[in-house]
Amino acid sequence: MMHGYWMGDGWFGMGLWWLLLVALVVAVGVLVLRRASSDNPSAPRETARDILDKRYARGEIDRDEYEQKKRDLAG
Repeated sequence: MMHGYWMGDGWFGMGLWWLLLVALVVAVGVLVLRRASSDNPSAPRETARDILDKRYARGEIDRDEYEQKKRDLAG
């Protein structure tokens, strides 16, 4: 009897294909989770001080409030 080349011979061939299928599913899962966990890993994170500086620059807070919040953030 002639066996197909794609499915291998007996249990060894079947086991090999199942192993390849599982490896493919795991690889796709890792890629999906990695993609979902970070929007843009190369972008620097904005600190609280950066946000405070921007709010002051836009005029959302006055100088006294800016200085107070800056002291609060410092410690």
